Amino acid sequence: MSKADAIKSRRIIMTRIQTAKDALQTEMNGLEALRDGLDDNFETAVNVINRMKQARNGRLIVAGIGKSGHVCRKLAATFASTGTPAYFVHPGEASHGDLGMITSQDVVLMLSNSGENTELSDLIGYTRRFDIYLIAMTSNADSTLAKHADTVLLLPKMPEACPNGMAPTTSTTMMMALGDALAVTLLKDMGLTKEDFGIWHPGGKLGQRLMKVEELMHSYENLPLVTKDQIMQDAILELSDKNLGCVLVVNGQQELLGIITDGDLKRHMSPDLLQKPVSAIMSSNPKSIGPDALGVEAMHVMTKTPGQYLTSLVVIKNGKLLGLIRLQDCLQAGLS
Repeated sequence: MSKADAIKSRRIIMTRIQTAKDALQTEMNGLEALRDGLDDNFETAVNVINRMKQARNGRLIVAGIGKSGHVCRKLAATFASTGTPAYFVHPGEASHGDLGMITSQDVVLMLSNSGENTELSDLIGYTRRFDIYLIAMTSNADSTLAKHADTVLLLPKMPEACPNGMAPTTSTTMMMALGDALAVTLLKDMGLTKEDFGIWHPGGKLGQRLMKVEELMHSYENLPLVTKDQIMQDAILELSDKNLGCVLVVNGQQELLGIITDGDLKRHMSPDLLQKPVSAIMSSNPKSIGPDALGVEAMHVMTKTPGQYLTSLVVIKNGKLLGLIRLQDCLQAGLS
């Protein structure tokens, strides 16, 4: 490539990067305007949806057409995965029978930047006829959708990132962000925990990271157990039989008295080891965790405890030994 061609190529690259930066800045400006323009209507929308959720007999119906419809599908999935029962209804399909999916207990959230899409008319009319609460998300306060809605979430009129001002870009970004803000606010109101979140995400990496200790541990009946009155010969036989890398010392009330690990055996190795009482070798007060903790929390304890290399934790609840979770078990489950 000649020097002139290299310069030309570099100019093209820089022009493209600048175009991308301009597009991002335009959309960022839209998000800033959206943030600064939030008003009491947002609070009203949150309250309405919360009342619907508390009644436990309604759902949030998210509807839109075209690019707004694609945003609606994503938002419906976000609402549903964060504790707000929701699903997407296509306005065109609603006109051909899907209106029957919507009940008077539901709340409809309808997205349209212009608020004048003809495909929305039947769904708007249906909400008015059967007194179904309608929340509009639009940038046109004078639109048909806004005038007939019970609450309007008004988007600021901002330039599209498209240089021709035609392709929905800034407008759909603002819709997506405002829908996410609504979902997050509803999530916070209901006090959704990581464990609750895991109920709706049982598969994939997220589901793995939200697995509880009780799902990963070896239960009590499968543990290598001895009493403090037994001798080390019994403990070693139990260690070999169960093959979990340790032996747990318990009393008759299922209370943990101590633990014997491979490291303990090495530290106390002697000719008379097999005849020594278990109580002379065991380590008291081993690290423990509760069954309701997350597996990733157990991994953190095992790998981040200063000055210690732990390969397992005993699982305790209300003073009773319930199980044993090993680092190996966590890794095999895909936790990291």
